[in-house]
Amino acid sequence: MSDLELDRDYRRGDRGPKVVLVQEWLCLNGYRVLIDGSFGPATEFAVRQFQKGARLRGDGTVGPKTFEALIRPMTKALEPIAPAGRGLGDLVCRYARRHLKSAPREIGGRNKGPWVRLYMDGREGEDSPWCAGFVSHILRQACDTLGVDPPLTFSVSCDTLAASARERGTFLPGARASEPARITPGSLFLHRLTEADWSHTGIVLKTREQVLETIEGNTNDDGGREGYEVCHGYRGMKSMDFVVI
Repeated sequence: MSDLELDRDYRRGDRGPKVVLVQEWLCLNGYRVLIDGSFGPATEFAVRQFQKGARLRGDGTVGPKTFEALIRPMTKALEPIAPAGRGLGDLVCRYARRHLKSAPREIGGRNKGPWVRLYMDGREGEDSPWCAGFVSHILRQACDTLGVDPPLTFSVSCDTLAASARERGTFLPGARASEPARITPGSLFLHRLTEADWSHTGIVLKTREQVLETIEGNTNDDGGREGYEVCHGYRGMKSMDFVVI
């Protein structure tokens, strides 16, 4: 069952993975509780507080209306954008900004939580860095909106994204990226470690004076490649390759 669905109402005394999901979303909405899968008095109190803030009936039970309010940041991020004559790169940037506004971040541990599972097709955990999953998800939304084939194979691996882009002729090595105009909005950057190894990726909003304006997942305010959220930021172009959209 999807993280965007409940199979029944949940209340004090319940246990299990859906209680974990409720607790994750309480935390993501600012009502911090222990994520242990046990719907105890603290979780019930947090639900009541959330319901009060959302102007819902404060019964401490998570039914359809309360759950809908809890997951609203994600459902807003997933709403389709009307094409309105826009190109693929423009839509990639618009979807990325929409996700950024919903403040996706990890919860419950490294590379864990509903947002990570969304971007990673259900995977999470220590071995699931999700920057490539994030850009693939955004690109998929834009391609689905336009009904066009993707410019590369979607993947949760930076290396696979680079290999696929090379096969399809959309890969732009850093040595050939001396003209920023070639890196159009909606393109992807790939941070290069070696000629066959890339450590991080994100979406390019603009280029100016050898600087990239980006939105990227699995990062943080200091620009780390193993962060915990989706961020807007700026990066230099050193050691960068690109997938041109």
